[in-house]
Amino acid sequence: MKLLEDIAHIGRDPITGGYVRYAWTPPELELRAWFLDQAAQRDLDVEHDGNGNIFAWWGSGADAVITGSHFDSVPHGGAFDGPLGIVSALLAVDELRARGVRPKRPIGIAVFAEEEGSRFGLACLGSRLLTGAVDPGIVLKDRDGISLQDVIQPVGKREDIMSRIGCFVELHVEQGRALQEPVGVASAIWPHGRWRLDFTGEPNHAGTTLMTDRRDPMLTFAFTVLAANKEARLRHAHATIGRVAVEPNATNAIAARVTAWLDARAAEARTVDDLVEAVFAKATERAGRDGTEVTLTAESVSGETTFDPTLRDQIAATLGGAPILPTGAGHDAGVLSAFVPTAMLFVRNPTGISHSPAEFASDEDCQAGVSALAKVLEDLAC
Repeated sequence: MKLLEDIAHIGRDPITGGYVRYAWTPPELELRAWFLDQAAQRDLDVEHDGNGNIFAWWGSGADAVITGSHFDSVPHGGAFDGPLGIVSALLAVDELRARGVRPKRPIGIAVFAEEEGSRFGLACLGSRLLTGAVDPGIVLKDRDGISLQDVIQPVGKREDIMSRIGCFVELHVEQGRALQEPVGVASAIWPHGRWRLDFTGEPNHAGTTLMTDRRDPMLTFAFTVLAANKEARLRHAHATIGRVAVEPNATNAIAARVTAWLDARAAEARTVDDLVEAVFAKATERAGRDGTEVTLTAESVSGETTFDPTLRDQIAATLGGAPILPTGAGHDAGVLSAFVPTAMLFVRNPTGISHSPAEFASDEDCQAGVSALAKVLEDLAC
């Protein structure tokens, strides 16, 4: 746990205990500098891809085995989501070297940018740019109006890097409580996405406007939150509205506009589509009664990701029959899976809590994750 402890103070909120490590902000940049120092200590060759991603290489050439994760966090997230995969990759290399292993294939450690999408709103942005899944000219702005191009100049797909990647294995803390063993292997990622709901009404005085004369978008918004919960439960899906912005956000004023973000996930893409359509239909119907308007905009949508079955089964066998399970959480591995054979390892999370300061994995399970990753890298690269 020493490496995790080395970075435990970076970006940690003293009140909530959670982490605020948005992409390309001082805490995340400090973590990048820490990684560069760790790579230098291990004599790894470092390469920046121009999209905000960093690669540290043990060996050179094609058909490389890549591992790694991300440093950025959700607002007030946990200590393990992302950094555990990077720390475990460094330690797995240490373990292999300590045993005198000489890989025949290059091994790379990747640090991906803006995986959570907490700053610019598009999850897995770094890996999407690297693979060409996103146009490098995409216009994205953070909440302060700073554009992506103000932070970096994305160069888009890097054929020279992608052509060198033979496979990718990402280690991550489990973001649920389905895993009963210290380490498991991912089978798939549920279809999921983010949709922006814009509710507009008529701003007015809270003390003088009759209740019957109001066109309050907050009412339509509140109804939509409840509708999303109900519609998701009916479909055995997941729907969350966890972010909202209100204008003018005054105590004594009826809101002019409410913007909310719907996160929807399910085991099948058609269920996600049906869920979002049902929520929007409910919101539209309620808007008609409230005298308001509502629009829906898809901001980030990902279909089902099924990880390479051959690689998945090989890894599970290497780990002595490790359990195989799906996840509802998105990852950079999901993006890369459309381009190269990809797999994921999960480290047990006994509480199942994630995206929260209460996120947890035991020292013993984290060590089991490092050992498992080292075994997998050895099996694939030697």
